[in-house]
Amino acid sequence: MTDATCRTYDHDADWPGLWELKAAFERELGSANESKAEAYDEKLTDDYRAGYRGWVGDCVSRDPDCITVVEDGDGLVGYVFVLPADFAYVWDAAVLNELFLAPAHRGSGLADDLLDRAVAHARGQRLPLDRLVLDVDPENERAARVYDRYGFESWGEMVAYDLDAA
Repeated sequence: MTDATCRTYDHDADWPGLWELKAAFERELGSANESKAEAYDEKLTDDYRAGYRGWVGDCVSRDPDCITVVEDGDGLVGYVFVLPADFAYVWDAAVLNELFLAPAHRGSGLADDLLDRAVAHARGQRLPLDRLVLDVDPENERAARVYDRYGFESWGEMVAYDLDAA
């Protein structure tokens, strides 16, 4: 494995690599079971890609340091995305929206580097609650272990309602 470094995301230069990582992130989220896999894979349409790109651009225009990427000699291999403070009022706390590291780079300490950057960024946000929150699928044991090892603690439970339900 080559040396990898963390740096601030550049929307123009890094978008193609970020999209590849985002798609891998979504497919991995869906890998817990077949019905989930189908739903996550089906959402990765050209329209979703364009919408996500616009949303990321909006976030970066509001907060240029909200996304940190990990780059090695071959390109981007990971990222962490902390929502801009004006979006974070959803939970009145800093929100870690996404963290993803390519499988070949897991166990290398880079996840901790990304979390260090996310925490430092979140500390700079002025919000009602001095917390960095995220949701993690209980079936994603690997991610749960990373967050637990880093010091995240359970703070409630997210529930969801299926909008397609009768």
